[in-house]
Amino acid sequence: MENSLSRRKILIIDDEKDILNLLSMVLRKEGFENIYVAEDAKSGFSLYQKINPDIILLDIMLPDAEGYEVCKRIRENSDVPILFMSAKTEEIDRILGFALGGDDYITKPFSPKEVAYRIKAHFKRINYNVEENNKNAIFNLGSFQIDEEKIEVRKNGKLIEFKPREYKMFLYMAKHPNQILSKEKLCNEIWGEDYIGFDNTIMVHIRRVREKIEEDPSNPKHVINIKGLGYKFIPEDE
Repeated sequence: MENSLSRRKILIIDDEKDILNLLSMVLRKEGFENIYVAEDAKSGFSLYQKINPDIILLDIMLPDAEGYEVCKRIRENSDVPILFMSAKTEEIDRILGFALGGDDYITKPFSPKEVAYRIKAHFKRINYNVEENNKNAIFNLGSFQIDEEKIEVRKNGKLIEFKPREYKMFLYMAKHPNQILSKEKLCNEIWGEDYIGFDNTIMVHIRRVREKIEEDPSNPKHVINIKGLGYKFIPEDE
């Protein structure tokens, strides 16, 4: 893993130049070479679109917008890990950060070296998940064919383009067909976090999965909502 760190692209969005300089210096010492910085939301989002980073460090209080808004825009089409950085220490601020799709919340002031190791931990977790997925074989489920080695899903032979967490959610549901899966269980399995604050995140990912596997996402036949209990995956076409 250490050899791959130099290839990882890190985007830091923060309006404090001292923080940008300090983080950049420490991250380079820890083996990261591709570090990009931005001092406001607009240039940060533009840079995100241009470089397609592997992880983002995102300040909440930016001069032209809140980091929350940047996160919401990124989450419209990407599951890239986002680590919020903020002087806000209230529980409600952390919950909001996670609810909007953040993967970590780092309070200021912080140790730059700790930030570097948190980043390494996220990359290690991603690598572990990929390795675990690669251990399994191809299996068929109704009209779906799942190849865990290639991390591919096909429906009636047609490849479905999932983003990482969408794939992980679909795979978990596919391995538990016709079972009611609570939001709490999905949150724990997909994000490794307690359910509190994740309701909107789960619903967004369910919607994205439906858009990719259902003939009519507004009238789903495969991913069914069981009111008050959770969701059920039905692999067979009716």
